[in-house]
Parts: sequence; structure tokens; C-alpha cells
Amino acid sequence: MKVSVCIITYNQAKFIGEAIESVVNQQTTFPFEILIGDDFSKDGTRDIITEYANRYPDLVRPVLHPHNMGQNGLFNTLETYRLAQGEYIAAMDGDDYWTDPLKLQKQVDFMDAHPDFSTCFHNALITFEDGSPSQILNPPDQKPICSVEDLIGEDEIWFMATSSVMFRNVIKEYPDWFKKSISGDIPRYVLLAKYGKIGYLPDVMSVYRKNSNGTSFTDREDDARFLKNRIAMYEGINQELGYKFDAPLKKNIARYYKKMLRSHQYRNSYYPRNAIALKYLRMASPEWGEARDIIRDHVVPPVLMRMYSAVALGLYRLRKGSNA
Repeated sequence: MKVSVCIITYNQAKFIGEAIESVVNQQTTFPFEILIGDDFSKDGTRDIITEYANRYPDLVRPVLHPHNMGQNGLFNTLETYRLAQGEYIAAMDGDDYWTDPLKLQKQVDFMDAHPDFSTCFHNALITFEDGSPSQILNPPDQKPICSVEDLIGEDEIWFMATSSVMFRNVIKEYPDWFKKSISGDIPRYVLLAKYGKIGYLPDVMSVYRKNSNGTSFTDREDDARFLKNRIAMYEGINQELGYKFDAPLKKNIARYYKKMLRSHQYRNSYYPRNAIALKYLRMASPEWGEARDIIRDHVVPPVLMRMYSAVALGLYRLRKGSNA
């Protein structure tokens, strides 16, 4: 088997048919299989998957779990990938679809010609459920070759649409820190970059739908649980890479501690918000102006701030009265 197309889905009955059709219609010179991992959908998605499996019994392999696997679809993904028999895995989200019938052929041709590459991806069109104008994901100056250095920074880096990615089926066991992350794509690309370079094809060959049922909408940056999970993910990546990129990754992690200060769990409580603030100051080493604001708003006890304000107001009134 040359390619295993792994479609990951949950409650996407509105989109899953178009996703499967775009794979069935691929024109290739090699055999491929379609594995559809469904995380116990309840909206009719399973019925559609079963219909396609009956229509294409030699092509479509349903992976229908008896219960929701949890972790924001991560375990559904891992189990589906585990069953993949292909030399390459082509990723697909159940609410996206491919637009070029030669997509698989182009990517396999690239990977076969470049054995030192572990992964390749292509450009994609982003569409929005709310009717916002569509946009092309990758800019004209997108690097043709990427490495792990391009995936690591002080900010979160993302430039690869999930359904544009094809990679060698080389990761047979994922580390424990990976299995605790609710974001599988970012750490997976880091792991794949350890096996070889990442190539880019500028052809726009898929559509990435931004809709309320997509996994990106589970990213709640006002939720301390989500932020803690991101911190743990980047700590795991840091360890995985032997702390080679310790400085930028710590800056990245610090960003999440800062966001946690305004999370709905902590924004109205002094403790442990003050401890989080101190951790951010230690990791980020911000300029004095920002550090002063963080100390004032989150570190100094509120009672002391009220006393300070009262004293400052009293001194102001005394000076104003003496000048009258």
C-alpha cells in the first residue's frame, strides 16, 4: 500500500461526504486506502461513512469507535494512524476537502524523489463559516524547505493546513507528553522534522474550513485548562528536542502564563494568579514598563493597592489644598 488517507471526524455529517468524495476521486498510479476514524459521532456521520464503505468496500475502511476516545480527537487520530498500512499517510479533517484530483500523485512523486524528506505540504484555501472572504493560507514567499527550526519560536508557529500534509509512516509510538496534548498537529510536525526535512508545494489543492464544529474552535485562550495543556505541550517539545531551543520555547511558554492571568478561572482571584504572574516575569523577563504593570495588577495584594491608592489620593488633596 502506497498511501493511507486518514480522515478524522466527529459530528461532521454536513461535510464528511464531500471530504470522502474528494479522496475517492483522486487519480493515481498507485494503490491507496481510505481510513475514516469516527469519534462516536451522533449526528449521522457514521451512517454516511458506512454508506461509502458499502459503495467502495476495497477502498474505504471505517474505524468506528464504540465510544468517544477523548482528548479532543487525539486518540481517535492515533488509533486511525496506527491502522494505516501505507508507506505514506495523507491527513484529512472530516470538514475539509481536496480540490485537485492529482494531489496524492503530486505529493507521492515529491516524496519518492526526496527520500531525505519526512513530510510535504501544499498551499490551501481557507473559507469561513460566517461568510468572511476566503484567503490563501501560505504567502508567495513561503519557504520551499522547512526544518524543525522553522517550527519553533517565541510565538506559536502554524503554516501547514492539516489536510495538506503527507508524511512518511515512521512514527510507530508517540511519547507520553504527546498523548496528553489536545493539539496533535504542532507536536507531530516537530516529531516528523526529526526524521527529515519538510517540503512545500505551492499548488492550492485543498480547502480548510473554519467553522464552529472544527477543532480550532476548541482553543479557548480564556480557559486555564487549555492554556495549561499548551504549556505542557511546549515543555514536552522542549524536552524532546534536548533543550536545544530552550530560550525561544520558554518565551513561548511564558505567553501562555500571561494569558492565564486573564482566564476566567483566575481573573477574579488573587491567588494563584500572583504565583502565575511571578512565573511569567521570571520566564519572559519583560521590559520594565510591562513588568511594573504586571506587578501592580497581579502581584501586589489588592489590600495594599487600595491602601496605596488611598494614601496617594490623600497626599494629592493635601498638596491641592496647600496650593489653594
